[in-house]
Amino acid sequence: MAKRKAANANGGVVKGAVGQDASATTSSKPVVDSTDATGDTTSRVDIFAASAAITDREPVKVNNMNAVELKNTCDDAVKKLLSQPNLFKEKHTHTDVKLLLGWASVLIAVGTAAYGWKVDFEQSKPVVWIGIILYTLLTSTSALYSFFIEKDTVFVGRRRTLAKRVETEHISVASRTLPPVTPGTSPRYRVSVAYVRSSNSGKSLLGRGQATEERAYTEFFDEEGTMDQERFERWLGALVERVMEGR
Repeated sequence: MAKRKAANANGGVVKGAVGQDASATTSSKPVVDSTDATGDTTSRVDIFAASAAITDREPVKVNNMNAVELKNTCDDAVKKLLSQPNLFKEKHTHTDVKLLLGWASVLIAVGTAAYGWKVDFEQSKPVVWIGIILYTLLTSTSALYSFFIEKDTVFVGRRRTLAKRVETEHISVASRTLPPVTPGTSPRYRVSVAYVRSSNSGKSLLGRGQATEERAYTEFFDEEGTMDQERFERWLGALVERVMEGR
């Protein structure tokens, strides 16, 4: 089987067999915790059909010595697949909140600086101090929001369907890079999927599921850093399908 390289956590390059890595064996099966109040195990969306319908794939090549680039590329692939038509509509709540806090802090900083420049130093000190305090509070709030609320979330989606009633499906995907299990192996990409299906404006829970699975980056990137997008989509699609079907 062809050999290829992947990035290690320290920026070095390691070799691994295509589709195989010792670190991947630790999670060949996802850890799944799911229930369905209706007993319905039929997925509301066809992830694999959505993957097959993607026709605008362009070659994706990254520096496979950079674990951050590898993760960001996988995160982009998650968003691209799950936001396909007939799947989920991406919600940008986390981005909107951070943008709002960011712009507010910038405006306060600019306003404070302009006031301090136009007004005498001693006279402007109370207002400048207020501006500094507000700026600090806003930037701290943004950092705390990212750490405690957004966490590792890379995709949040929602979908409404009509199956004898109006049902709402919510999906959330989080990811992170895990260090190599042993020296000389590839770092791993871990993805966690959480899914909830409800009706009656969220008052009636119809089903829920969650799963976590990880794979070595060597399974998705060759020695040149080119991503096997279809292979990644098959892996992610299978995980999402299992969560949605309650398996």
